[in-house]
Amino acid sequence: MIEFSPMDLKQLQEKGISKEKVLDQIETFKEGIPFVRLEKAAIVSDGILKLSKAQEKKFVGKFEELKRLLSLLKFVPASGAASRMFKSLFNFLENYDPEGEDVDAYVDRLNDTDLKTFFKQIKKFPFYEIVQKRIKNKSSSANDIKYRFVCEMLLKENLNYGFYPKGLLPFHNYGEFTSTPFEEHLKEAFSYAVINNNAKLHFTISVQHQSLFTQEFEAVGPRVSKATETEFEVTYSNQKPSTDTLAVTLENEPFVKDDGSLLFRPGGHGALIENLNEQNADIIFIKNIDNVVVPKYEAELANSKKVLAGLLLELQQHAFAYADQLERNDINGEQLHEIKTFLENDLNVRFLESFSSFSIAEQLEILKDKINRPIRICGMVKNEGEPGGGPFWTRDANDHISLQIVESAQVDTSDESQMTILKNSTHFNPVDIVCGVRNFRGEKYNLLNYVDTKQGFITQKTQDGKALKALELPGLWNGAMAFWNTIFVEVPLITFNPVKMVNDLLKPTHQVT
Repeated sequence: MIEFSPMDLKQLQEKGISKEKVLDQIETFKEGIPFVRLEKAAIVSDGILKLSKAQEKKFVGKFEELKRLLSLLKFVPASGAASRMFKSLFNFLENYDPEGEDVDAYVDRLNDTDLKTFFKQIKKFPFYEIVQKRIKNKSSSANDIKYRFVCEMLLKENLNYGFYPKGLLPFHNYGEFTSTPFEEHLKEAFSYAVINNNAKLHFTISVQHQSLFTQEFEAVGPRVSKATETEFEVTYSNQKPSTDTLAVTLENEPFVKDDGSLLFRPGGHGALIENLNEQNADIIFIKNIDNVVVPKYEAELANSKKVLAGLLLELQQHAFAYADQLERNDINGEQLHEIKTFLENDLNVRFLESFSSFSIAEQLEILKDKINRPIRICGMVKNEGEPGGGPFWTRDANDHISLQIVESAQVDTSDESQMTILKNSTHFNPVDIVCGVRNFRGEKYNLLNYVDTKQGFITQKTQDGKALKALELPGLWNGAMAFWNTIFVEVPLITFNPVKMVNDLLKPTHQVT
């Protein structure tokens, strides 16, 4: 039995974490987290909807018709730092010796195609002119020296982009100014999430970046408001200290730092389910901070968002009517079958084979439980080799089958049959989600009740040279939404434009001209 010292208990109290929660985490480390069991890949006609143009038009019309009666919110996870974007540039600064070889020889020796592309097309990056103004007084014009100046200026001197939040980096060059992902999200909100000339956005950010985001909104907000004739209501939240998880030694004992305190680590983006749970809106659009486009693609992107939102409203109308009917116990045998069919065909709910053997009263309770859940409409793009999660039918320990977004790290790679299913996946999760978080009475669901706590991740890390095990909470769109009703819809590839590496800014979706 783990014994906590008075110092430990004080630390838990300050973070808002109960002793029982920490003990549960230690048990999770001991037991391990089981792999997700894939049943089959979700594909078009079996788990993924492919809508016709007529259906898309219908759902856009429905959304446009009803949105003025609703509250809309754009929820943007934006705490990520930009350091990973500049990995090849950091390596260049650390390893390149201008006295030993020229840049071309260095690139060829390492076969660093990313760095070669960066230098060859450097004038196309939105920050090129910013850097040029700052290095114009440097004495040498030699490329070898100039490239080093560029990288130092970007990542270290003055600009410090390598340690900036990704949401505040220059992404798009409009000539007179450059725009950040933050600004692009404001403009995007205008294209589909505005009601009566008002748009609401919520960004989850790191505590240390609060003032930077506030300054950015003060700087660009008036510009976007004037251009769109829209008032933007922007709010922020941080990942809660209470969602941090305990780190343990390889022997599953609490990891104690040199100062005697317990080591806690951020719980990953799954912790943001608590931030999402605190938002109050009828429809919530979720999209990552770095997934933005330049204006010429905005109309197509906005149309896709409206399609998903209209589909959500269509499904809610039926679900709410059935939920009300079930609540009033105004059901005959034929209607019971109708509701079950709706759940199966439209909300992708699967029932145990033993369902028909239950009493009518038991069947009604199951239907009430299944239909009274938050709904998520998840856009899915065709798989083009991008890393990350995808749509699958899964089977849990109780033989319940459901649609889930699964990361490759959740799958047993030593199981040949599971790997076959994983490789057969046809679509990819771009984090393009529209959420309905209210029930048929208009009451908001407590989203924390729909988390599968057994879908987290255990990873090995180091601290001060010592090995440890860390626990990540179930991902926001993985285990944190595991018990939602889920609909996957094929969406255009144009909806997925993340900037994972700096060279992604060279893609057409990030080039203004």
